[in-house]
Amino acid sequence: MATGGALAALACSAPAFAQSAGDDLMALDKDSLRGEITSRYDEALGLTQDPSVVSADTPRFIWASQAKAQCGIALGFLKSGTKDPVSIGKCVDAANRMRMIPAVVQAPAPAEPLPDACAQPVAGIVFFDWDSSALPESASQTLDSVVNYARLCNWTGLVVTGHTDRSGSDAYNDGLSVRRAQAVGSMLEAKGLPSGVLSLSGRGESEPKVPTMDGERNPTNRRVEITVK
Repeated sequence: MATGGALAALACSAPAFAQSAGDDLMALDKDSLRGEITSRYDEALGLTQDPSVVSADTPRFIWASQAKAQCGIALGFLKSGTKDPVSIGKCVDAANRMRMIPAVVQAPAPAEPLPDACAQPVAGIVFFDWDSSALPESASQTLDSVVNYARLCNWTGLVVTGHTDRSGSDAYNDGLSVRRAQAVGSMLEAKGLPSGVLSLSGRGESEPKVPTMDGERNPTNRRVEITVK
């Protein structure tokens, strides 16, 4: 709510044409004039008692208080049979201003929450056929999802790590795991992911997803994991 100092300052800063604002009313007879002034006084009184106006961070309460005061003064003069142009002008001017409903500034819409997937450490997994680094058809959908989430979640770094099962020699599997990672990385780039986002590596058979005996073929271990840095 505005303070008395703010009200006084606002009254002093009112434009010089405030007095001329009541010129049209001055031409009315006293009874008609009294009705016009009383109407403005009652409206101003109602606004100064309206909690939504009192608590709002707008000048309406200040102008309503000013209108109530000036219209009250004008009514006092009218009781003595006098049309006071100064108080009438200020009454009309303040009433006009208090009727100006400030434009409502819409708060910006809250940002859309990020999907739960953005917080997951593993962005995607691609599984491979035995002894192959060729991407299966099912990989395309997985990699499309990775690219979309990378943009949505603002991921700036992805680690693409190739793995094999335990069939084959260590040296052979090391190379196969790298070729699998390269195949996934190339497809991610082809789908629009910048190459600088990707870090490629191969772990051979050293980190199986499912522990197995040496030499065992296991489809779950033949994979490339894409993780978020």
